[in-house]
Amino acid sequence: MKIFLSVVAFTMLLLLVSRLLPLPSQSIGTGAVPDNALPWQIRVDARTGQSEVFGLKPGTSTLFEARQRFGGEPDIGIVAARDELGNLEAYYAQVSMGPLQGRLILTLDADQETLKAMRARAVKAEYMESATRKIRLSPEDVEAANRIPLRAISFIPGTNLDDAILRQRFGTPEEVIQHSETLSHYLYPKLGLDIVLDTKGKEILQYVAPGEFETRIRAPLMQQEKTAQNPRASAREGS
Repeated sequence: MKIFLSVVAFTMLLLLVSRLLPLPSQSIGTGAVPDNALPWQIRVDARTGQSEVFGLKPGTSTLFEARQRFGGEPDIGIVAARDELGNLEAYYAQVSMGPLQGRLILTLDADQETLKAMRARAVKAEYMESATRKIRLSPEDVEAANRIPLRAISFIPGTNLDDAILRQRFGTPEEVIQHSETLSHYLYPKLGLDIVLDTKGKEILQYVAPGEFETRIRAPLMQQEKTAQNPRASAREGS
């Protein structure tokens, strides 16, 4: 289960970081922009079910394609909590999506063997929040990362979103999971989209391939809720 829980666990880390670091704010306008630049401009191929957002296809597009799209040099490394193998990620501190600006985190679909090998060749590790570490890759592994597909695309917009804006721009979510008094997940499985609405911080828009939405997003969220409601029973199940 950990391979699927990692997407949701990483979202929790993003929430913490988004509360600590300010972002430039903008209004959500309606100016003329390319038809695949804005967060709500999601295309879904009716034949294949493949989604496309920001000109990228979750589960198919590679980091190299993302770097062509956004330019610059993202911060690439393995982000890992204590006793976890971690996720291979590329981080842009600021990108422009039409008139919007924000942070972009690309989670790469590296398998466990690849992650273990990259960690063995890593040049150094540095602590982020709490016990979370960012492991810096060797130059050859940074190059190899360019060929790996994107498992998830996470965008933290600089502007604050609320329920009304979300429903106006993205439509009515198929499901809303209330994680806490201040945190809700708006689920759009047909778009491969999970929007984390955080009343105490910045929102997170997380995109995965629609065909992987259940295993990568919804099922881990439901398991997380089950664990929170009955931690003793969940501990027995995991033993």
